Amino acid sequence: MSASTLGRRYGRAVLALAQESGELDKVKTDFDGVLASWNGSSELQNVFENPKVGPEARRSVIDALAGRMGLSGIVVRTLKLLSDRRRMRALPEVIEAFRILAEETAGQLRAEVKTAKPMPDAYYTELGRVLERIVGRKIVVVPSVDPSLLGGVVARVGDRVFDGSVKNRLTELKESLLLN
Repeated sequence: MSASTLGRRYGRAVLALAQESGELDKVKTDFDGVLASWNGSSELQNVFENPKVGPEARRSVIDALAGRMGLSGIVVRTLKLLSDRRRMRALPEVIEAFRILAEETAGQLRAEVKTAKPMPDAYYTELGRVLERIVGRKIVVVPSVDPSLLGGVVARVGDRVFDGSVKNRLTELKESLLLN
């Protein structure tokens, strides 16, 4: 998933602030929690998307969220800035851009891994190690589920795709049989 221009602009600014203050890990953790709350609560989204809710009420919601979650000042200020500018809808894009930029800064590559069903964490850890050996860089595994794969795994690292899915194997077998 690529982040929007707006997301990248805010993500870059947050990354710079987090690096300057030495709070990069805290900001990453806080953003994970904020995104989970955002995605899990249509009520929270409605507060920020409803034009009838004033700026002070939105700021109060952010303060309550910050108090409950123990959010860093950088995250709180970012949320308030997005809210004041009526751009909270872009929050997932800002967080995604921040993550990607933080990974790039750390010399890491993102591996988008699709499996037919959810796998245990140990599976993704081992797959990350294998991909690190192949590409020669630190890998951050981002798992997702795609039942259409039938089985196996598809990993995308940058512009390289490693397709070990049953669906792909069946397609290859079909093409092989048709050529013979």
